[in-house]
Amino acid sequence: MSQNILVLPGDGIGPEIVTEAVKVLNVLKDDYGLNIELTYGHIGGAGYDAAGHPYPEESQQLAAKADAILLGAVGGYKYDDLPRELRPERGLLAIRSDLDLFSNLRPAILTEELADASSLKPEIVAGLDIMIVRELTGGIYFGQPRGIRTLENGEREGYNTLVYRESEIERIAHSAFKTAMKRDKRLCSVDKANVLEVSELWREVITRIGKEYPEVELSHMYVDNAAMQLVKEPKQFDVMVTKNMFGDILSDAAAMLTGSIGMLPSASLNSEGIGMYEPIHGSAPDIAGQGIANPLATIMSVSMMLRYSLGKVDLADKVDAAVKTVLQQGLRTADIYVEGLQEEKVGTAAMGDAVVAALKQGA
Repeated sequence: MSQNILVLPGDGIGPEIVTEAVKVLNVLKDDYGLNIELTYGHIGGAGYDAAGHPYPEESQQLAAKADAILLGAVGGYKYDDLPRELRPERGLLAIRSDLDLFSNLRPAILTEELADASSLKPEIVAGLDIMIVRELTGGIYFGQPRGIRTLENGEREGYNTLVYRESEIERIAHSAFKTAMKRDKRLCSVDKANVLEVSELWREVITRIGKEYPEVELSHMYVDNAAMQLVKEPKQFDVMVTKNMFGDILSDAAAMLTGSIGMLPSASLNSEGIGMYEPIHGSAPDIAGQGIANPLATIMSVSMMLRYSLGKVDLADKVDAAVKTVLQQGLRTADIYVEGLQEEKVGTAAMGDAVVAALKQGA
């Protein structure tokens, strides 16, 4: 029985990078026997353009039937003046909530080939391998009440609500501990328990769930210190788990340790293992259509899809190996190109074609 993959290219550079990832999926289908069917839909600004909504009903129906979703990116300057409920980012939040994609896995990995591309010294970041587990469907991004109101004195006030239920913390805790069990069995929970009552509960629940995983070494760290430690000594971390907003910020900081946000994939999973896979960078409208975007994060998102939702670990390993081969060949898109080294600067399609060629050689 074939597995159904919904492809949502989205906005900006999304269609360009997704095109290269689909090339990889087609090689896996044609040369490796991966039994998949691809369907396509709209989300974000593309959803608004096609159907007047950032998460059209047709895309909702397709997502409900999918075994996995490949997403490009959402957003663009042309949508900035839309009402908040119609902006592209609302589509992204909606699909996460709709499918209950509560567990966001964001790896930050730096191979030796790219150590010189990082803004930190190679000896600090070379060999970096961190997994950030971000709670994705709760917290301040979804909490109610929220809005902008006018006070009695006429002054306007914006407000958002940070709230987490015990059950929400429990399930992200289990996801993080299970992830740690597959790695080096070290988990750092990041919070702000010295200031926020929500974080007090977070730490209490994480500690309680940790007793069910005695093999995992659990530590706690305040978010401001965690941000500092990521820059100071990033290789001290194995798995980090944190709430939605903190994870959003820390994962982008971790991304730059690797030299480029264009190198990092992500997986957003629900309790049934159905996931949405996307690069963590944005839609980059300033370079859209120029053919210079880095497709590797999207291609590695395919690898995560194979690993976590499709149950094809062997094929995931082959995709990862193909990406490594291309980097060893010295091919670099502009974001990871370092002047003066023996590297060849290539565009989006050329990078995707190189990965496809390496993958075919391993067939």
